[in-house]
Amino acid sequence: MLPTTSADLIPGDLIQLDHQATTPCHPLVVQAMKPWWEQEWGNASSRQHRLGLTAAAAVASARHRLASHLGVEDDELIFTSGATEANNLALLGHARARAKAEGRCGHVITLATEHHAVLDPMHQLQREGFALTVLRPQDNGLIDADMLNDVLRDDTQMVSVMAANNEIGVVQPLRALADLCRSRGITLHTDAAQAFGHLRLNRDELGCDLISLSAHKLNGPKGIGALVKRRGVSIQPLFWGGGQEQELRPGTLPVPLIVGFAAAADLAHADLETWQQQLTLLRDRLWQGLKSRHPQLEMNGAHQPRLAHNLNITIADVSGVRLHRCLKRSLACSSGSACSRGEPSHVLQAIGRSRREAEASLRLSLGRTTTAAEIDRAVDVISACINQLHGS
Repeated sequence: MLPTTSADLIPGDLIQLDHQATTPCHPLVVQAMKPWWEQEWGNASSRQHRLGLTAAAAVASARHRLASHLGVEDDELIFTSGATEANNLALLGHARARAKAEGRCGHVITLATEHHAVLDPMHQLQREGFALTVLRPQDNGLIDADMLNDVLRDDTQMVSVMAANNEIGVVQPLRALADLCRSRGITLHTDAAQAFGHLRLNRDELGCDLISLSAHKLNGPKGIGALVKRRGVSIQPLFWGGGQEQELRPGTLPVPLIVGFAAAADLAHADLETWQQQLTLLRDRLWQGLKSRHPQLEMNGAHQPRLAHNLNITIADVSGVRLHRCLKRSLACSSGSACSRGEPSHVLQAIGRSRREAEASLRLSLGRTTTAAEIDRAVDVISACINQLHGS
């Protein structure tokens, strides 16, 4: 047991620097959803009366607004419960459909730094008979078209590469990867849960065939996401019943959540560049403040291209358990994905960090509510803990 914690060292309210795990629902998003929980509570599939028709119109409006942010047609956007379901529908659904059409299970590729919501479905495909390559990126977390080209095979059917990494924030060169995939007739999927609402994403500029999205990473509600599917890309449903969402994702549509998703996307895109500039300044202030006090700190992942609100650092020669115990009463952050199952980050280990180093790493992710004063307090809190653990 440590005799003190950072709460004793640096008093004050909990500093929230875990916005890549989830974000607070924006007050305007809550306001937009409110009528659809109470007065307008109809089922969007019930077209025989006003309540149902009003709900269906709200879903159509939300779908159109979300599609417009991505440069796609309305019917190319399929609502899901979140990016995890969208990933499963894209990867399992497309691979199975393509294997059926081609008469064989082919080869699929992903990165060792992907979220488990991609890695786990890919390993399920491997159990079903698909050949799987898990590509290790460079130590900065990035890959390039040459690296991908080196592992392509004549039977490669699908590649999945995250747009922006959920732990180290690096932004992959999807356009170059897409050009390579298209030249070989390979389907490209991207998990864009961390990128949508933080980067401007246009499907045709990215070149992706399948894109997974989530609302709760951009100040929207939890429990709603979407899969963007290019026309002509075949998918088998994962379950059946009801026929909603082009019979690819049946079930009663959660109208309030869909309305909230569109409202959050509208808000994010209305001032996207301004907020990204502000978050970049705050993120760099955090990094420079920590680095000036502790020159031994190392940043994980390329400095650019990187999400503006992400900083991932490794603190050498400290116990990760003791570090997080020291921080937890003053600072909300993580050592990896919120879905990491308590294990040291597989992302950091894939880019060359040891298990011990991965445990002694911090993912610090900023949000719309983050202030300069909180950044300065975070520098003090983290620095105090490092000094305490080093016995200074």
